[in-house]
Amino acid sequence: MAQQENTKHNSSKHKRKHGTTPHGPTLRRTLRREAPSTVGLLVDKQDFAAMRRYRTFPFDDHTAYLHQVEGLLKALAAQGMHTTIALFDPEDYAEFCAESGLDADTGASRSRFTAEIASAGATIAYTGQRLTDVIPLLVSRAVRQATWEYATLLLADLGACADCGQDIGRAAFDRASHLLMRLLETAGPGAHHLVCSTPTENDQLLAVLHTHRDTTGPARLDTSEGAEFATVLAVAIALESPGGVVLRTSAPDSPDRVHGWRLAHGTLAPLTAGEVFNAYCTDAETGEPVSPESGVEYSAGFDIAADPAERHH
Repeated sequence: MAQQENTKHNSSKHKRKHGTTPHGPTLRRTLRREAPSTVGLLVDKQDFAAMRRYRTFPFDDHTAYLHQVEGLLKALAAQGMHTTIALFDPEDYAEFCAESGLDADTGASRSRFTAEIASAGATIAYTGQRLTDVIPLLVSRAVRQATWEYATLLLADLGACADCGQDIGRAAFDRASHLLMRLLETAGPGAHHLVCSTPTENDQLLAVLHTHRDTTGPARLDTSEGAEFATVLAVAIALESPGGVVLRTSAPDSPDRVHGWRLAHGTLAPLTAGEVFNAYCTDAETGEPVSPESGVEYSAGFDIAADPAERHH
């Protein structure tokens, strides 16, 4: 009996050594859990309606579609899989299929497009959030990315300075980065919310940046948000357009403070307290007054002591 049990033990060791256990299906399930998934999401009814023209698109109700997507996301999360949600744009999809020579009316083409946008488009990692919470974040991220791409193209098209040969877009971005760093250094401790806006020929560019600074150490900020903010500010510098920056600072046991600056001659010129109040308490679309917030101090912009800027025409 002892001999027989020892033989069985050696046989089991031999199988494990040569990979016959665990079985193939088990290994494939393990690999499947480690393979990331991407779900392309049609966030609004207009986009959903545009996809209904394809015969192979299986849904006819947007609410039911969102319910099914949320169920899929929960199922993938329950399997321990990392899942990314990407914004599915029907117009971009049609262009992608036309340029790639794909039949747009197939699930395989939709899957391939989803993989493409996951690598370069606006995405959010799914961690169990409600889909109603994910959608506004995804849309906001898509708007941010589109703004950054458009601003980057504007800077790239400016070319070189006729006088000194310096790349105008690069010089403007360097200047904007310097102004941003000086602004954050001078703002002091607290949670900071910055907004930069500037008009262009085709659109109003807007960038938002959130940072936090302790009583000691530099401000902590998201690298991508910082780059987007600096790019929009650089457009205002390069085009000498009437850009502006607003800073709102929150700190414990004190009212929020709002400061503002206008862009003038390549630097940020402080606004007066009255100008900050008017800018913050006026509806940007209608021009009508907006009631000031309670517990908020509207203050003049402070001097950020930035070096003088070189101007390129």
